[in-house]
This record gives sequence, C-alpha cells and structure tokens, in this order.
Amino acid sequence: MPTVGIGVIGLGRMGRVYGYHTARQIEGAHLIAVADASQDALTVFSSQVEGVRTYQAYQELLLQPDIHGVIVATPTHTHHEIVIAAAEAGKAVFCEKPTALDLTATDEMLTAVNKTGVLFQVGFMRRFDRAYAEAKRRIEAGAIGQPVTILSIGRDPRRTSLEYADPTVSGGLIVDMGIHDFDVVRWLMTDEVERVYAESASLVYPELLDVNDVDTAMINLRLTSGGLGTIEVSRTAKYGYDIRAEVIGSAGTLQIGYLQETPVITLTPDGAHYDIVPHFPERFGSAYTAQIEHYVDCLLHDKAPLVSAEDARAALQASIAATISHREQRVVYVNEVQR
Repeated sequence: MPTVGIGVIGLGRMGRVYGYHTARQIEGAHLIAVADASQDALTVFSSQVEGVRTYQAYQELLLQPDIHGVIVATPTHTHHEIVIAAAEAGKAVFCEKPTALDLTATDEMLTAVNKTGVLFQVGFMRRFDRAYAEAKRRIEAGAIGQPVTILSIGRDPRRTSLEYADPTVSGGLIVDMGIHDFDVVRWLMTDEVERVYAESASLVYPELLDVNDVDTAMINLRLTSGGLGTIEVSRTAKYGYDIRAEVIGSAGTLQIGYLQETPVITLTPDGAHYDIVPHFPERFGSAYTAQIEHYVDCLLHDKAPLVSAEDARAALQASIAATISHREQRVVYVNEVQR
C-alpha cells in the first residue's frame, strides 16, 4: 500500500510517544526524520529507532521532499511559528494540543493552514479512545435520550515541572489539561459552552503558585442549549491516572472510563485489592496510535479529520475563559474571549 513520510518535531514526552508509534505501529506511515534542539534527545531517540534522520533545526526537516506530514509536539508557545512554517512548506500538520496560548496565535495558524490548503489535525486523543468513541456512538443512537448534564474528570498522579507548569509555556492547568475535557464536553453534548465559573486551589503543591499556576480546578459551565456541566482537573491523584466522564440524559446515563489497569482482583480478609492505571501511556496508548492512524488515513485518502480546526479553537477559547474565571473569580462568558 502507499505510504506517507512523516517527520516529528519535538522529542519531549509526547513527541517520543508519537515518534515511537509512527515508527512501529502506524500502517501506511514511514517515520523519516525527527527534530529537536537537544542533541541528547536526538541521540537517545535514534539509538532506539533505526534509520531515522535527525535535525536540531526543524527548518531543515521541513525542507525534506520525502516528508509529507509533520507531527508538532514542541511546547505550546512554539506551535505558532512551527505550524505556520510547516503549512508554508506544504506539509500536512498534526499539532499536539493546545494549538497555541491564545486565539490570536491560533487564528494566524489557521489562516496559514487554510491559505495553503494543507491537512490540519489537533491531538484530542480521547475521541479515539474505545470507551469515549463508544459513548459517542450510543449518544447518537439515542441510548440515553437527550443529553442533559456532563461531568468530565481529568486527574494526573503528580504535578509537572514548575518550568512546564508556567502558563507562559503550557497555558497552565486549565488550558493544558482541561482543554481535553472541554473538547469532550462539546463533542459528547454536541453543543457549545456558553459561560464558565472556575474555582481553583494549590493545597498539595503550593509551589505552583510561584509560577502562577494551581494543582486543582473545578469548573461549572452552562451550554448554549441550557445543558449543564462540571469539569474537574487536578495534578494531585497520587493513587494513579484517573480520566472519566459521565453523561446524564433524559432516558439514561453513560459512565465512561476505568481505574483498574489489570483485570485481576485479589480478595482477602483485608478486602478487595486491584491495581490502578499509572499514567497516560497505559490508559491512552491505543488512542494515541489510532489518532495518528486517522491522520495518516486522511492524508492518504484526502479526507477531513475527525477533529477540525474549529474544534481546536473552540476548546481553547473555553479553556481560556475558564482560566480567566479562576484568576478573576467571576463568571466568564466564552464569547468574551476573542484574542
């Protein structure tokens, strides 16, 4: 079958995941090259994946004619420059979420993408998870009637580095993590977020306050159709990686996700014991593979991706509104955010 040449830009945590998956698991894709400013990162990656060209300057990777698409997995604040350069080089773009730190940069990226006509997909892997995808199918089939409320939970087992937590780098807890939940809310409810109110704290990792971030946020929201939602994001779930959702409809309820990693329960007089999902590679490994498979399939067959540029922009807009709410301690209407 035909194959497409892929380049990965950025070999941090997510870049390595995408690079390994593309090199080993994606039918129809050939990992041609990787780029990262760190020579050490390039050396480690090339020692584990043979035959991959390496570049410290991503601009050199974009010049390669055998690369048809690029996966952008660099820090969020660098996406703007790289995505525009990739689009202008005629490369299809898969961009890790969020697209950028603000709507102005995102809109400039989307303008470049639309002008050049290249494929553009954003990394919302929950849409490709079996549980979330099945929940969407059942909602569309009317299994629970009309969706009325939604709860979306995203709990990390520990905090990220202070350098990464800095909102000027990652966007902060709500934009960096909560953007997945806002996408899930819009997708499963088939509706837009109208207004949000966020409360936040940093009681487990108070040092996050030094970089203007928090370890926990609770966000109440109203949808344009009148539906309600709650998003909880935190970096304090020391028991494991806890990603779940619940959609209550007029005729039933869907509970999405799981905590138990291995399907074995030990029963003793002390009680029942089982393990818990440790982190994102274990919980969403197959979903990360599936979304890159979808990206490659769209590139091979000239199809529109499941995650649109408008989806990415809307989730970012709602996330920024919630971030403003937690900082200013007020209800924020999403349409207030225009930059």
